[in-house]
Amino acid sequence: MHNYFDSYVGLAALLIAGGGIVGGGLAANRMLRPHRPTVEKLTTYECGVDPVGDGWAHSYIRYYVFAYLYVVFAVDAVFLFPWATVFSAPGYGATTLGEMFVFLAFLAVGLLYAAKKGVLSWT
Repeated sequence: MHNYFDSYVGLAALLIAGGGIVGGGLAANRMLRPHRPTVEKLTTYECGVDPVGDGWAHSYIRYYVFAYLYVVFAVDAVFLFPWATVFSAPGYGATTLGEMFVFLAFLAVGLLYAAKKGVLSWT
């Protein structure tokens, strides 16, 4: 049992050393950098344009829906590549083919629903 806990001592030493390196770098940065705050530096910066008006702005939910659809189809691609490698393995052909068709059917239903709701049109 004594050797079992020795491995944790090594891990703790590595974590402490890593934390010391990160903390030392941050402390050195804080001590060595110039600190001259001015009014211009402390104002809000928005793409090189001075902020005008209050902080509330309208944003269309449609853009978030497009981003969500992109994520859904990106995840689809992430699942298709491993499936293609397993599909070629002996003994998994019919099972993985059926599972992939079920997965693609769920995605197709979601895409049809989005098209029916008019989410896929830009205007």
